[in-house]
Amino acid sequence: MEWSDVFHDITTRHDFTAMHDFLEKEYTTEVVYPDKENIYQAFDLTPFEHVKVVILGQDPYHGPNQAHGLAFSVQPDAKFPPSLRNMYKELEDDIGCVRKSPHLQDWAREGVLLLNTVLTVRQGEAHSHKNIGWEIFTDEVIKAVSEQLKNVVFILWGKPAQQKIKLIDTTKHHIIQSPHPSPLSAYRGFFGSKPYSLTNNYLQTNGIKPVNWCESED
Repeated sequence: MEWSDVFHDITTRHDFTAMHDFLEKEYTTEVVYPDKENIYQAFDLTPFEHVKVVILGQDPYHGPNQAHGLAFSVQPDAKFPPSLRNMYKELEDDIGCVRKSPHLQDWAREGVLLLNTVLTVRQGEAHSHKNIGWEIFTDEVIKAVSEQLKNVVFILWGKPAQQKIKLIDTTKHHIIQSPHPSPLSAYRGFFGSKPYSLTNNYLQTNGIKPVNWCESED
């Protein structure tokens, strides 16, 4: 199965016409992130059959030169967002990796689906594209991964992500959850949660190649 099959199935069961019309107008009249061609980059870089891990974010960064279609990742020359900085701090403490780039394309190519639950946002307005239809689409994506694949690690940081557990068959997938890496919550249990080593331990136990979380050349 490929993402095109998944998307076809979703769009035959749900009508996204209103969302598409809304987005056409938004991209014409407002500054919207990410660029249109990058909205689905998470799926372009991580083929369906290669998904080993799903990391759920909320909506894209809403500042210039940040969002490019991967949750938590920003473009190479962008300033580090605080949550990503904390993710890297935990990565170093957990498995000793020191990453310098704020760009996570290499994770995506390793089989890590970096999925925001809302895929677009208006500049400077967090959650401005909430409830236009994206949540229906991404919930169906999560369900498709759960139903069609096995032994996927779902990393759920913070309560909004953890509410998606109901979409996941926990008898054949592994859930890792903790507070969000945001500076507002990271010290409440994100630091020390060891998501990277726990993920790789589970994958290896199930005969799946572990993720290379360390910096790699694109």
